[in-house]
Amino acid sequence: MSAKKRVRVVIADDSVLMRDGIERLLAEAGLDVVTTVGTAEELLDAVVEHQPDLAIVDVRMPPTQTDEGVRAALTIRAQHADIAVLVLSHYVEERYAAELLAGETAGVGYLLKDSVVDIDEFAATVRRVAEGGSAVDAEVVKQILHRSRHQGELDRLTPREREVLGAMAEGLSNAGIAAKLVISEGAVEKHISNVFTKLGLEHEDHAHRRVLAVLTYLADT
Repeated sequence: MSAKKRVRVVIADDSVLMRDGIERLLAEAGLDVVTTVGTAEELLDAVVEHQPDLAIVDVRMPPTQTDEGVRAALTIRAQHADIAVLVLSHYVEERYAAELLAGETAGVGYLLKDSVVDIDEFAATVRRVAEGGSAVDAEVVKQILHRSRHQGELDRLTPREREVLGAMAEGLSNAGIAAKLVISEGAVEKHISNVFTKLGLEHEDHAHRRVLAVLTYLADT
């Protein structure tokens, strides 16, 4: 039996204790932390230099301690599509969380630090995201869907529309959904349009309604 691939990780958090703690537990789990940094700017430089498999990123980082980290995560996803991103924070930055999850969700995660209670499970989650999986904290889903009434409307979808929505939740593109379900891309687009309408999302911008539809599905599964 071959050994697991040694996943290469960059950690970005302005807390030295948090960086060192995550580095230690990931090393014990067999992952390779190539560097740790304390600012979003250093994170972007480290990604270019080291080309890691995964970047673990806090939301709030210097200089303003608002959203530098999660915006850097979005930059990484836009400029380095092959590098996975796991946002690990005390906070849910709803706008950027929705944007992060609106595109290709393979290799994307968003977890709250307070929800990490099992070290082995966390290490397994890190490896899964690095290898192209996804991980979204239930509280993240809940907060993004806060004030939304879409959760109870999934029963309005046809079985095929639910299949399409499920494939969207896997991070598949329209072409990927078409291939998986053996239907045309035109049919996929029609089903997605019906999903948006039935979930009351037709007035949202496309990227935002796509992520709201996916999160609605995840909240119900």
